[in-house]
Amino acid sequence: MAGNPKENGDKIAAVLKAWTDLCPTKSFGGMTLAQFTAKVQPSIDARATIDTLNNQLTSAADNRDDADIESMKQVTFVVNGVKSDPDLGEDSDVYEAMGYVRKSERASGKTNKSKPAPATPSK
Repeated sequence: MAGNPKENGDKIAAVLKAWTDLCPTKSFGGMTLAQFTAKVQPSIDARATIDTLNNQLTSAADNRDDADIESMKQVTFVVNGVKSDPDLGEDSDVYEAMGYVRKSERASGKTNKSKPAPATPSK
């Protein structure tokens, strides 16, 4: 009877709300409203914890993205420094280790594509 967590949460909330709003003094299933609330509280608490953690995750991801803007500026300064260093440059192992392709290993970009053969007329 586990089912979908979203549906379970919705069902727990619906039962609690209906019972609380419409007949809070009645007992069902051998339980009072207070007893039922105590039994389902772990599910409610777990959902609250998940919501909090999801909000914290979103906030942390936003903070990371904001920090990355400045960090990538600093990366550009360092890489440009390696490229302009007379002892290193764009053909150095340091440049390659930073994730770039050495100048001597780059493809020229020129292609020698042959022209397509003329179509032969069909008979």
